[in-house]
Amino acid sequence: MRCPFCGHLEDKVVDSRESREGDSIRRRRECLSCARRFTSYERVEEVPLVILKKDGRREPFDRQKLMKGLLLACQKRPVSLARIEDLVGDIQARLMERPDREIRSRELGELIMDELKGLDQVAYVRFASVYRDFKDLPDFVRALEGLMHKEAAGGSDPPPRVKPSAPVTEPSTAVARALFPTEAESTAKRTRRK
Repeated sequence: MRCPFCGHLEDKVVDSRESREGDSIRRRRECLSCARRFTSYERVEEVPLVILKKDGRREPFDRQKLMKGLLLACQKRPVSLARIEDLVGDIQARLMERPDREIRSRELGELIMDELKGLDQVAYVRFASVYRDFKDLPDFVRALEGLMHKEAAGGSDPPPRVKPSAPVTEPSTAVARALFPTEAESTAKRTRRK
């Protein structure tokens, strides 16, 4: 390493220590020409993850943005903050393991939805409704029906993609009951909770 005082290229390391955070190594060096000491730091060079958006823009992966989205999806759900943080860490670790540093936003969204489906189905539907940009109630109902169909069949495959082409005039009976319970069902549920 070049001496900052005399410009000589040869030195010897007299002391090495890891930083408190563990992300760098501090080295004290002594120039073999002028005998003055200086400090250098070694850090791992990280190539940042980049998210390729639908419109072609690229933006750096933002852990906080992912956390915020998951917190919104899991709002008022029985999912602990620690579990959400673990989920964010798992997703980030899976992205870091990939050889490609550019990830399409679609791939990231699908990965998040796969993880959310196992965590909380209501949070999954909330996230999917924003991510897949549901335009109206029929889109939402189709996603719910797909999820309920898979659950009833005992399968773990993702629900079918929502296709807004075929209009749904009335939701199925099971979905309608779940979304719009009759007065008698509502009263029965309230009575059971007490």
